[in-house]
Amino acid sequence: LIASGGHSHIVIMHKENEYKIIGRTLDDAAGEAFDKAARVLGLSYPGGPNLSRLAIGGNKDALLLPTPKLSNKYDFSFSGLKTAFINSCHKLSQNGKDIPLKDYAASFESKITDILAEKTIEAAIDYGIPNVCIAGGVSANTVLREKMSELCAKHNLKFYMPQLEFCTDNAAMIASAGYFTYKNGIVADLKLNAIPNLQI
Repeated sequence: LIASGGHSHIVIMHKENEYKIIGRTLDDAAGEAFDKAARVLGLSYPGGPNLSRLAIGGNKDALLLPTPKLSNKYDFSFSGLKTAFINSCHKLSQNGKDIPLKDYAASFESKITDILAEKTIEAAIDYGIPNVCIAGGVSANTVLREKMSELCAKHNLKFYMPQLEFCTDNAAMIASAGYFTYKNGIVADLKLNAIPNLQI
């Protein structure tokens, strides 16, 4: 699972530098949805970590949020979920009521992490993949880590997660990708240009 501000991908990696994307976001990525929800709650950027801290001790069942139904069960869509959350907040404000910040933060975090974890584990089971790994900024989310760990243990899958300091370290991720690419004999001369939208 690659989950960040720009990505929500489920990728099968058969070996180094051999990838197959089987699920992706159709709109907002998970991290982007976290940031937008956090902004509505009056939290500063980066929204995801601040929302997660606010959610501690909150009631995750306080706000019922929709689960998107998609034609590809491994794809993600967080736009409708985000909109439902924002509309709930606006409705309370328009009626002169306070937003229960901790409860709403916990509800939003719970729904997003449920979707990420459940789809990833379902894909691993369906494809017979024994090892599950998470990466990207959202992989630092404590609730997501706990849910992934519990589901992997339940289904006898091995679970790997990076140390927290590497979850948001783009330089470390690029260096790691470069190392394995070089190790596999894939090199380029100094005429190589940057390709900002390069596909994996």
